[in-house]
Amino acid sequence: MAQLVRISTTIRMKGNQSKPVIIPRSLDIQAADVIREQILNGTLAPGTRLLEINLAEQFNLSRATIRSALQQLTYEGLVIQLPYKGCTVSGLSSQDAWELYTLRSALESLAARLAAVAITPSQVKELNAVLQQLVKAAQKGDWNDVANADFTLHKAIIQLAGHRRLQEQYKIVEQQIRLYIISCNALHPDLDDIIKQHRELVNAICSGDASTAEQIAQNHNTDGKALVEHLQEIEKQNSDLTKH
Repeated sequence: MAQLVRISTTIRMKGNQSKPVIIPRSLDIQAADVIREQILNGTLAPGTRLLEINLAEQFNLSRATIRSALQQLTYEGLVIQLPYKGCTVSGLSSQDAWELYTLRSALESLAARLAAVAITPSQVKELNAVLQQLVKAAQKGDWNDVANADFTLHKAIIQLAGHRRLQEQYKIVEQQIRLYIISCNALHPDLDDIIKQHRELVNAICSGDASTAEQIAQNHNTDGKALVEHLQEIEKQNSDLTKH
């Protein structure tokens, strides 16, 4: 991989100002961003060992910088730190999937209800624009883009809820939720249905129908049941193999 740029910036615009705001990004954050995307796109599979010395050489960074990046990914739940063994890429167990499925259902159904109550005409346009990004990704058939657009849409609804503590709790698990979404979509490869489900959710929120939006958000997460059952079957098969 090419060396990470020593000075990386994100350019944002303040309101209607034409002058850009330069936001520096530290090297450990850049490294975490790259490793995170490799985990989420499957380049780094669950169980892959992440050795500081190898990553430091690969990115041309110090081991301390890589260590900081891995600590961030551990906090996000994408990496596991094992005593005396270093770090490995985390995977989803059936218990992990069940916890994320039930937690996501609770957080996102509440967010959908609150968003439907509070949404403004300008926010309706914004949310529909985010939905269109998901539609475009699905029409291209790019599963990585679909997963990213899927997560972006749900994150937008969380923001529209206007509930700071809800947003903070969601942020803690949002990278694990991205991994969960990717896993669910892999088991449910019907792009038309994915579009239909999200369009119904967005329409309910935009129309101000809070109870319907809440119910759709709860039903939307039922894909998690299939993922839990799938992982339980894999775990059972692995357990049976170790017994023989």
